[in-house]
Order: sequence, then C-alpha cells, then structure tokens
Amino acid sequence: MAACDIDDAAAEELASTLRVLADPARLRLLGIIGRAGEACVCDLTSPVGLSQPTISHHLRLLRDAGFIRREQRGKWAFYALEPGAMDRVATAMRHHVGTIAV
Repeated sequence: MAACDIDDAAAEELASTLRVLADPARLRLLGIIGRAGEACVCDLTSPVGLSQPTISHHLRLLRDAGFIRREQRGKWAFYALEPGAMDRVATAMRHHVGTIAV
C-alpha cells in the first residue's frame, strides 16, 4: 500500500467534520435552514419529526462544526447557514482525496 500525503491531524479533523454531516437528520436540518434562509427550533421540529431537545442537540453539533450560526432574539434562537462552510468541506475533500495514493 502506498503512503498518503494527509497527516494524522488533518485526517482526524476532516473525519470529525464528515461525521457531523453523516446523519440524515442533520442533513435535513441543513437543507431546511438553507431553503428558509433562517429557522427557529420551533420551525424545525415538525418537518424533521424529532423533539425540540433532539433538534437542539443536532443544531449544537452543526454549530460547533461551523456549518450554521445562531442568533438569539429574545427567548428564541434562530439558525442560518454559515457562509462558505460547505465549500470549505468540498475543498478539503478535493484536496485530501486528491492527495491519497492507493
């Protein structure tokens, strides 16, 4: 097997990011938020079919990974896509997958 150019730290970072995306509920949430421009948790429970605490958990993971941003307005939190986040993932995939020699 040939060696690859991706180091352990870069591989772990990319894998961690991809793990966040590798969940159907989180992908659906990204799609809903992207189409709406922004959304409150109360707007997301019905379309995804999950409870508010579960939706909040998924949103926290997406926010921590840099895919969405959160804005507090009174007692409600609104979420929007982080500009360029998906482009950064695609670029990292192209860069690293292109450097892996098998």
